Amino acid sequence: MSHDLMRLAPGSSLALFTRTAEVVSETVIDAYSTSFGLATRLLGKRHRHHVRNIYALVRVADEIVDGVAHQAGLTVDEQKGALERYEAETHRALRTGYSSDLVVHAFARTARDAGIDETLIRPFFDSMRSDLMNDSDRPVFGRAAHAAYVHGSAEVVGLMCLRVFTRGCTLGEAERLRLEHGARQLGAAFQNVNFLRDFGDDTTRLGRNYLGDGDALTPDDLRFWVAEIRGQLTDAGETIPLLPHDARAAVRSALALFANLTDRIARTPADELIRTRIRVPGPVKAALVSSAILQTWREGRR
Repeated sequence: MSHDLMRLAPGSSLALFTRTAEVVSETVIDAYSTSFGLATRLLGKRHRHHVRNIYALVRVADEIVDGVAHQAGLTVDEQKGALERYEAETHRALRTGYSSDLVVHAFARTARDAGIDETLIRPFFDSMRSDLMNDSDRPVFGRAAHAAYVHGSAEVVGLMCLRVFTRGCTLGEAERLRLEHGARQLGAAFQNVNFLRDFGDDTTRLGRNYLGDGDALTPDDLRFWVAEIRGQLTDAGETIPLLPHDARAAVRSALALFANLTDRIARTPADELIRTRIRVPGPVKAALVSSAILQTWREGRR
């Protein structure tokens, strides 16, 4: 339970509202991501609902720009308006600690408790906003544009989770910088894997190619991005032992699942990725998670 919530009278209306908001956030993650939902169950109780609250806000914003609003009949301008209102409500809730939107309310309580501030929230919404640009204005994703988009859409989410994990910890400057680098690299790796997994849908349905120009993925492109992702995962993995013990198994499990996905993507012909979304089979997921739990248990509480 968050420090904010602990300060509330147990039977107060606000405490009930906040608990309800957190249940809603948990429902969002369970509905949209079985792998991420599984990983969050391995987090210590003090972290679990906070990470779910972050994921739910990010998921809803992503759905605004990735087709749900369009399928509901909103024009591009109306989608932009919906995103702007969602961002404004998030900033307002961060200031006040309250929103009538249950997902935003849960996120704001987490943000205030963990020290998640505008420096992380604004870049996220900037990246979401770029998805709603007209075709003539949307950037071609060369290396610089790709890095900027990934920072806002994924690296800052990793940094948000890190602030949850390390709240209340005393970190030296060098240790903090190493952990932040690992969090950014893990977020970037997750995003780049998803760009490869969703390449067909992104280019055909949404008209976006986050990995370059045009609507093709060449074998050379695939090799480049697989190598990039593997480097990012390696960097992230090296910082896991610096995390609080009750966060390590979950982060290790998520990293292992995405490393396995990367290996499967690397074995898939580039032209097949346009037609196929690669997945990790359930039994393999279970084995990877078990291995992560065992490795963390063997570390003790160092």
